[in-house]
Amino acid sequence: MQLIAAMNPCRCGHLGDVALACSRAPRCGADYQAKLSGPLLDRIDMHVEVQPVSAADLMLPPPAEGSVEVARRVAAARDIQSARYGGSGIRTNAEADGAVLEEVATPDEAGRRLLADAAAAMRLSARSYSRVLRVARTIADLEGAERIGRGHIAEALSYRPRPAGG
Repeated sequence: MQLIAAMNPCRCGHLGDVALACSRAPRCGADYQAKLSGPLLDRIDMHVEVQPVSAADLMLPPPAEGSVEVARRVAAARDIQSARYGGSGIRTNAEADGAVLEEVATPDEAGRRLLADAAAAMRLSARSYSRVLRVARTIADLEGAERIGRGHIAEALSYRPRPAGG
C-alpha cells in the first residue's frame, strides 16, 4: 500500500512568501502543522517540502533526467529488490523488518556513525530509525549500489520531518 499526501504550509498556503504571507506568519504555519500528530508523521517515510513554481521556472530547460530514465531506474531497483528477497514473501524494502532489515540495510561504518549521531540529534524513534534504513536501502538500489553508504543515509535523513519550530 502506498499513501501520498500533500498539505499547505499554513491555512492561507503562502507561508514563506513575503508578498503573500498573512500577518500571523510564521506562527500560523506552526499552529497549522501542529494539527498533525507526531505519531502519524512518524509513520510517513518521506517528507519533502516543495517550493511554489514561478512563471520563470516554467521557462527553464527540462531536467537532465526525464521520466523515462527515472522509470527505468525504478524498474531496475524493483528488480534488485525482487531478487534480494526471493521467495521470502517480501517484495520491496518497505516490507523488510527486523532481522531481514538489519541484514540488507546495514550501512558502512561512515553511514552507521552518521545515522547514530542523527538518531540522537533528531531524537529518532525506533520506527523512524527503521524507516531511514529502508529509504537509504532504496536510494542505494536506485544507484545500483551494493552497500548503503554515508550519502545514502544523509539523503534518507533529509526526508525526515523537521520540527515545527525549526
